Amino acid sequence: MSPDTQRQLLATLAETLALAPDIRFGQLIAHLGFLGEDHLERGLSDLEDDELLAVLYRHRAELLARQSGAPAASPPAPSAVVSISGSEISPTPAPGVSS
Repeated sequence: MSPDTQRQLLATLAETLALAPDIRFGQLIAHLGFLGEDHLERGLSDLEDDELLAVLYRHRAELLARQSGAPAASPPAPSAVVSISGSEISPTPAPGVSS
């Protein structure tokens, strides 16, 4: 736990909130938790400060890409399910259901 990393976290959090003024603070924190689980397979309370900062940087970059109109990633296949972070998830049929 580095004070410099914590200061950077707070500054980047403020920048990210400014990029999405319609998002409540709690929503952003919850979203970062989902992204941590998706990208690092650990919950928000289990992330180290530098890992949370990396998740926050990635989310901020996605918001900046949306604002500039640049695609953040290639569009998903029409049959694909997209996660909250925008990454493609292969659909898995329910047990006993054939595709």
